Amino acid sequence: MTDSALAGRRRATLIGFVAVLLWSLLALFTIATGRVPPFQLAAMTFGIAFLAAVGKWLLRGESIRGHLAHPPLVWAVGVGGLFGYHFFYFLALRQAPAVEASLIAYLWPLLIVLFSVLLPGERLRWWHLTGAATGLAGAALLVLGNQDFAAGIRLAPGHFAALACAFIWSGYSILSRRLRDVPTDAVGGFCGVTALLALLAHLAFENTVWPADAGQWLAVAGLGLGPVGMAFFCWDHGVKHGHIQALGASAYAAPLLSTLVLVLFGIAPATWIVALACLLITGGSVLASKDLIRPGPSSGTRARGQSTV
Repeated sequence: MTDSALAGRRRATLIGFVAVLLWSLLALFTIATGRVPPFQLAAMTFGIAFLAAVGKWLLRGESIRGHLAHPPLVWAVGVGGLFGYHFFYFLALRQAPAVEASLIAYLWPLLIVLFSVLLPGERLRWWHLTGAATGLAGAALLVLGNQDFAAGIRLAPGHFAALACAFIWSGYSILSRRLRDVPTDAVGGFCGVTALLALLAHLAFENTVWPADAGQWLAVAGLGLGPVGMAFFCWDHGVKHGHIQALGASAYAAPLLSTLVLVLFGIAPATWIVALACLLITGGSVLASKDLIRPGPSSGTRARGQSTV
């Protein structure tokens, strides 16, 4: 891989990591929205993300129809990833303990690293797998905390819904890499359809509860522009053009950073568990990013014609 190609890959990886940083604000903003039901909140925030994308296209004088003209497979992958993940995640939280559902759902970064071997030109090395597993250990420690599991964990439908989340988001990320020629602006259309489907789910399963004050409305807007808006555009660019194993491992930083944000705002306590999880997740992310930090001597001497994505 040439120096310019490596620099481009690093830049795309950093853009993908911006999504992880934005997702770390998800819990704080969600708490600040008050009692708005999950599907209603998804409909509102994905709707804001869609409108923001449309506004960008109009300001640039670009065709809205052109940004929505994609083959059925592209729509299936995009909407299936965004709406499918959130649908099964909300279902998991309804039918299984939140701690257990969250931990199972957060297998997706490890699955991304494992499934990356299916991509052309990608090789799964020991440092990718070890880094992702170390990050998973840190996330598990953070999520489980001081939970008492003496009575054991009984499988419920929500556990399988959480597992579906893990496979849906990892599958979406890997398939997005295979569809790397599809421009990232397509995510705007995915957000629009996701908002519509979330609205239908809200009408079917929930009672409408509007934000109670200006602060809660601002939190909804923040979600739509950040963790549920820009984050998905950044993630799309990252998985399509960046180092996908490094992104998969670094995604375990999201629950850690989310906890640190809650600690900063006095919503969660600072404990030794957070400190240890920080070491595990940071160490795992650095290890999985070894190819970018210190490229091997063979990185520039691959056989001609071999994919180096």
